[in-house]
Amino acid sequence: MAELKKKLKNLPLSAGVYFHKDSNGKIIYVGKAAVLKNRVRQYFQLSHGRDAKTQALVRDIADIDWIETESEIDALFLEAEMIKRYKPRYNLALRDDKSDLYVRIDIKSSHPTVQFTRRPLDDGADYHGPFTNSLGLRRAMKYLRRVFPYDQKVPADKRRVSLDYHLGLSPGLEEGRTSLENYRRDLKQLRLYVTGQRQKLISELAKQMKIAAKVQDFELAASLRNRLTGLKSLRQQVVFGDREFMDISKDQALAGLQELLGLAQIPKRIEGYDISHMGGTDTVASMVVFSQGLPDKSQYRKFKMRMPGNDDFAHMREVITRRFSGRHKNWPRPNLILIDGGKGQLSSALTALDEAGEVIPAIGLAKRLEQVIVQNDGFEVIDLPPNGHVIKLLQRIRDESHRFAVSYHSTLKTKRQTASQLEDIPGIGPITRKKLIKTFGSIQGAAVARPRELAKAVGTSKAKLIRRYLRPDRR
Repeated sequence: MAELKKKLKNLPLSAGVYFHKDSNGKIIYVGKAAVLKNRVRQYFQLSHGRDAKTQALVRDIADIDWIETESEIDALFLEAEMIKRYKPRYNLALRDDKSDLYVRIDIKSSHPTVQFTRRPLDDGADYHGPFTNSLGLRRAMKYLRRVFPYDQKVPADKRRVSLDYHLGLSPGLEEGRTSLENYRRDLKQLRLYVTGQRQKLISELAKQMKIAAKVQDFELAASLRNRLTGLKSLRQQVVFGDREFMDISKDQALAGLQELLGLAQIPKRIEGYDISHMGGTDTVASMVVFSQGLPDKSQYRKFKMRMPGNDDFAHMREVITRRFSGRHKNWPRPNLILIDGGKGQLSSALTALDEAGEVIPAIGLAKRLEQVIVQNDGFEVIDLPPNGHVIKLLQRIRDESHRFAVSYHSTLKTKRQTASQLEDIPGIGPITRKKLIKTFGSIQGAAVARPRELAKAVGTSKAKLIRRYLRPDRR
């Protein structure tokens, strides 16, 4: 037991796969985690919300081990491989009534597709899985599709490319934008990733990029470089982390929050707000929503501030006023509002709520000392235990609202800088600039676009002009 406690203290803060073992050293459960330290230690915390099967698992754990991964997506696929390899008895016992999900890749067909299925068949296609976390798998494949574009079904109209091609999600076999040979090569690379051979894939792509550059095939080299960059960006993608964090502690956090604030009911819908800007420019506000203690990203909203300048108090009052202006009647009413900030930001939010005739509990969470600010007769500061469930839930909501606000602010800032750079090109007006951003997403996207793609978007003469300014190395 002392050895187990020592291991629990040394768990890393990275994503990975963990293994629970019994007293004989046999693996009895394999799981994945966005943060190994947070997830594994939850098994050894007191909880009244566990079912009998989970309690039995915890009683049988005598040892733990783990493998760190570079991203949550890597952990998702590694978990599936480990479950298939070891067949731990509790992974079978804790399954729900649904069948596991598989990824089906039929590379050999005349129009290959990538699909999800619950029933593998002997039809010559490659099946990868099973995956018990269908939500995480679908998210992971959505991110991978941006790196390795594929079709989910054979297009009904084979004469023209689909919308997915223009979104960068389809290879465009219909109009020969990608050859069948290259598409199959890309699917083989996707298969390497899905089977946990990420390092082999990255080495293979890096080698191909060097060869392409050596023979001066710069377009292919740029394409391979973008793919490598896309693979690295997967480290930041969240595919299962939110639900993994909350599995055991979410009920305790919500119940504790209800008791702390004296609420009439458990706050099933919590809205978090934050302001982001840089020197008073590109000022935005975020609204994130946590339902039953979990992020509900389909309910997130963002606001571009109308009031100029650098005034967080005024901007907080503006966003709350707009939220409860009566124009958003289809947005469910929150049980609690969390403001990212101290007394000033909370006071502004409460003023806006009062002016809108809304009686909704609102609290603030100050960054510096992580103190909860509430209004009773004046403002009251509540210090919570740093490792308690309540403060962790509030911090998750606050950090998510901050992340979402910063993300939107960065998008506006990038668009403004991009537009400024395009304005330096003579002969390129606002309509063409707008078309470039809409088609390629960014100035970088337009810079690396193939000549024919650029010409299709803005015409041959303008395409040559743009490439001359954005790619001076190609003159």
